[in-house]
Amino acid sequence: MKVLVIGGDGYCGWATALHLSNRGYEVGILDNLVRRHWDQQLCIDTLTPIAPIHQRIQRWKDLTGKSIDLYVGDINDYSFLIESLLEFEPEAVVHFGEQRSAPFSMIDREHAVLTQTNNVVGTLNILYAIREHFPDCHLVKLGTMGEYGTPNIDIEEGYITIEHNGRKDTLPYPKQPGSFYHLSKVHDSHNIHFACKIWGLRATDLNQGVVYGVLTDETGMDEMLINRLDYDGVFGTALNRFCIQAAIGHPLTVYGKGGQTRAFLDIRDTVRCVELAIATPAEPGQFRVFNQFTEMFSVSNLAMMVKKAGNAVGLDVDIQNMENPRVELEDHYFNAKNTNLLDLGLQPHYLSDSLLDSLLNFAIKYKGRVDKNEILPKVSWRNPGSAKIAK
Repeated sequence: MKVLVIGGDGYCGWATALHLSNRGYEVGILDNLVRRHWDQQLCIDTLTPIAPIHQRIQRWKDLTGKSIDLYVGDINDYSFLIESLLEFEPEAVVHFGEQRSAPFSMIDREHAVLTQTNNVVGTLNILYAIREHFPDCHLVKLGTMGEYGTPNIDIEEGYITIEHNGRKDTLPYPKQPGSFYHLSKVHDSHNIHFACKIWGLRATDLNQGVVYGVLTDETGMDEMLINRLDYDGVFGTALNRFCIQAAIGHPLTVYGKGGQTRAFLDIRDTVRCVELAIATPAEPGQFRVFNQFTEMFSVSNLAMMVKKAGNAVGLDVDIQNMENPRVELEDHYFNAKNTNLLDLGLQPHYLSDSLLDSLLNFAIKYKGRVDKNEILPKVSWRNPGSAKIAK
């Protein structure tokens, strides 16, 4: 099967592209490489040294003999998108090509508009391109568990059956997003659902939890294939940030009370979930929603786990509660369903002491690349424009 990975130079996209290629899929990557530009703009860098995309792809071919096609350009440029699709002729499109950071979207008006324009318009372009030229192509779209927010009821997988005034219906699950980024994902979900309903497209929305880890079978083959690992206050996610903070002797930065509970999964499960979705495509007109995660933890739970694992490898790890830069509940109910991917055959990697030990050792190896000025958050939900960001 021919699979085009949009956003294939990013954290999830790169690991997915290599995994699918290794599994025998014919893979293409489409990416405008803007994520690298944003690093330069924000004066930050991934913990791991990332080679240029052409070198990464060539190294993959040298090691495996497998080729990955590359299309460098922006999906907001519709003519470029159509030209690339017609040349590659995908049977499935995996869409990671979005601005994926909540703090980035909350920096100021400009970054909020950039996020929503890039994400919503880009996805709309993909929907129209598939409708016009590849109507049987299966769209696998990366959503986020953050679309749901923290409701005081169980979170179902995309849909909920309700009774009201004596009548019953199954409806899309209510969304309570917590940033302009998460709002863009909600808009995407609504647009894809609509396109499936009126055009008969087939799509799977993967509402992914917070991803952690670096290594997959493929990204661990050679240092030039290594994945990025973000630790800064804009793009860094909780567990990865905590491990890097522990490695350099910085207190673990727990926002507020630390009771915020979220869904998590290993990067190795991310790539497997995408493969499972591709291998069992949605039916024409069907908009499937899978909650893509394996475990749920509070931020405080994560910090304690990292502290314990750090102590076990000789690190002196402290935990520091700090003022929460976000507007969010810090003590709440959170219980989400995640059976669809397990039913398809996902065998999860669970967060364990050995995995934390591995991630910590990885952080220790590259700790000399850490810029300590980027450890603390700089973006405030309540005070947009307060962060000093280069233009």
